[in-house]
Amino acid sequence: MSFDPETLNYDANGLIPAIAQATDGTVLMMAWMNAAAVARTLESGCVTYWSRSRQAFWVKGETSGHTQRLIDFRVDCDRDCLLLVVEQAGPACHTNRRSCFYTAVRDGGEVELMAPEA
Repeated sequence: MSFDPETLNYDANGLIPAIAQATDGTVLMMAWMNAAAVARTLESGCVTYWSRSRQAFWVKGETSGHTQRLIDFRVDCDRDCLLLVVEQAGPACHTNRRSCFYTAVRDGGEVELMAPEA
């Protein structure tokens, strides 16, 4: 059965959340995709998101070199969220951390779980 990106459930802005997860299971980041970004990602194997602030495609790592190569593309049960298993080169977060999820809330306070990479 062939896959059509138009069969996904996008929000009112034509976007769908995409969670990037490393092959070791680490949740790296969340960003947005539109149907064209989904198609580009599947065609090229280079993860492409939609930048809401720039209103443009954003190929992960095009300026930083911290690329994401698509390993597996998964659709959730409601077809309104994506899980991208990726091979991550370098940190995924713009703060130079492996993951954007580096802050935990524990016992009512924030705890930094990882420092930026050197």
